[in-house]
Amino acid sequence: MADSLPEHPPNTPTPMSDDRIWIDGCFDFAHHGHAGAMLQAKQLGKYLVVGVHSDEEILENKGPTVMNLKERMAAVTACKWTDLPVPGAPYVTSPEWMDLYGTRYVVHGDDVTTDSSGEDCYRIVKAAGRFKVVKRTPGISTTDLVGRMLLCTKTHHIRDLGKLLLDQTSEEGRELLERTKMYASDSFGVVGKGSTVYNFVTEQPGGRCVPVVSGVGPKPAQRVVYVDGGFDLFSSGHIEFLRRVVEREKEEGHEDIYVVAGVHDDRTINQWKGLNYPIMNMFERGLCVLQCRYINSVVLTAPFSPTKGFLETLPTGVPSVVYHGPTTFMPGDEDPYEEAKEMGIFQEIGNHEFAGVNAGEIMGRILKQRELYEERQRRKGVKAENEVQMIN
Repeated sequence: MADSLPEHPPNTPTPMSDDRIWIDGCFDFAHHGHAGAMLQAKQLGKYLVVGVHSDEEILENKGPTVMNLKERMAAVTACKWTDLPVPGAPYVTSPEWMDLYGTRYVVHGDDVTTDSSGEDCYRIVKAAGRFKVVKRTPGISTTDLVGRMLLCTKTHHIRDLGKLLLDQTSEEGRELLERTKMYASDSFGVVGKGSTVYNFVTEQPGGRCVPVVSGVGPKPAQRVVYVDGGFDLFSSGHIEFLRRVVEREKEEGHEDIYVVAGVHDDRTINQWKGLNYPIMNMFERGLCVLQCRYINSVVLTAPFSPTKGFLETLPTGVPSVVYHGPTTFMPGDEDPYEEAKEMGIFQEIGNHEFAGVNAGEIMGRILKQRELYEERQRRKGVKAENEVQMIN
């Protein structure tokens, strides 16, 4: 679990160390671009301190947030590369704050972020020689995701991700597989020592799980837990559900569990939810789940209904328990968990403070204040042009 402090910033400074790295940002609804920056930052040291800006400072410098600070903190805390989350970090990175947390260097992507006055947010730490650059994750940002919602596009959907990942004759396939391996790394960013990844295919009766990324499997006799879902926009609702699964297991005396997460494909989610759902495609959603500290293995293209036959195909072994949240299905629809219930292994996680925070809720927040977010998109476009000029 991530560390915590009784107050921020702390009264007593932590001793300075090159192994302690600072990274900060808005982290407005979790996506794999945020996680990718944290992964690269963690690989530059051994302990990652993640500063999260306040709602008020983001509003002043960038525009309205979609998620509030508490929701954004939940997402940052759940990332397996985060060691210490810090709420209320200054929008313009402060060496004084970094000193209090014992972090010599701050890490940021190879783009420029500006404040409300148009100045580089990292100008002070750059001048002090305490700035390190990592590669920005291409093709994903909070701005991109808001744009998908406002424009209702579906061009981001992927038809057969498993086939693409395993097609090493394709440059795109090789690139996606390499990124999947990185996100499947352990809490120190070591590839091959973290999560296993499979893709479920139905080319033969009953289907089978095809290995995509090798990692650490369950130990002999270790209790296997199965969860599944769309995990679209991987929000605090999903994260709190997963955290409570781990918490419930501990309360029942199961300290050492192995959690397998099934992720539904784009076509399945779109059939159930319509419009342009999912907002994130399966590759993006898979990476979001992989970066979560509560998960040990991911099964892509998992069926909507975890039948007895499917559960018996899992390479991690037949789960001891299948968890799901309090989803209400439409009258007349078959219960997708019917067979898990017949097996006597189904358990439900009840309501919690983030239970209503899902892709639909997030889209609703944006559409409700559409004009504000469209202005944010416009301002972001103007800022981006200025920021590119600053780089060049």
